[in-house]
Amino acid sequence: MFLYRLDQALNEHGVKYALVGGCAVALHGAVRGTVDIDIVLVISEENFRATEKAMDSIGLRSRLPVTAADVFRFREEYINNRNMVAWSFVNPKNPVELVDIIVTHDLKTMKIKKIPSGKHALPVLAIPDLIRMKKASGRPQDVEDVKALEKLA
Repeated sequence: MFLYRLDQALNEHGVKYALVGGCAVALHGAVRGTVDIDIVLVISEENFRATEKAMDSIGLRSRLPVTAADVFRFREEYINNRNMVAWSFVNPKNPVELVDIIVTHDLKTMKIKKIPSGKHALPVLAIPDLIRMKKASGRPQDVEDVKALEKLA
């Protein structure tokens, strides 16, 4: 399963991350379908570089012509002037393998919950932080996710 391969690669490269988005909502117990996997990182150049190596190790390529160093150094400019919310990676051989790294939030200020899934314990953003993050986006699907998460909290 792609999620487990991603988790293994990120762990092998020492990436500090948590699942967010629809996958996180589903792992917390709400019914939610999604194709892509969204993650949030501890914002540091080292963590961005490790993430880039982890993505490369499982065949994922950045959809934008930027490197980890670029995203780290120019993150604020990309967010404020180019409306960049996520640094996206895709597997060119299997486009369903898609990961969005949310660059507008820093995991340093949030809490993680380890949720068992199969033989894994996946790092998922804790419900209160996930709700705050989804409320900030305001997208219709995120509004629905907030309602579902508030019922679980």
